[in-house]
Amino acid sequence: MAQDDEDYVYDEESGEWLPASELAAKQAAASNVEVRDAVGNILQDGDQVTLIKDLTVKGAGQTLKQGTLIKSIRLTGDAQEIDCRYEGIKGLVLRAEFVRKR
Repeated sequence: MAQDDEDYVYDEESGEWLPASELAAKQAAASNVEVRDAVGNILQDGDQVTLIKDLTVKGAGQTLKQGTLIKSIRLTGDAQEIDCRYEGIKGLVLRAEFVRKR
């Protein structure tokens, strides 16, 4: 009977009215993006990664060499991009296909 008092929300994706708790759970599951490195390991916030090839950084005039260690990555919500910090380069975003989890 307690569930009868729950609010219903219109889900535009499915075109159905769903309980608010069910819609929130559905949206939370959709927002969990699985990011994998070049060899298939799942990456998480705070992981350390190593570059698997030389990368030229646009706008910085630098080349990051193969084997460079990048510490403490952050996931961006995109399955292919990770946000990184590296000395002398602000706002570095790398493609997950060019890194390997350490």
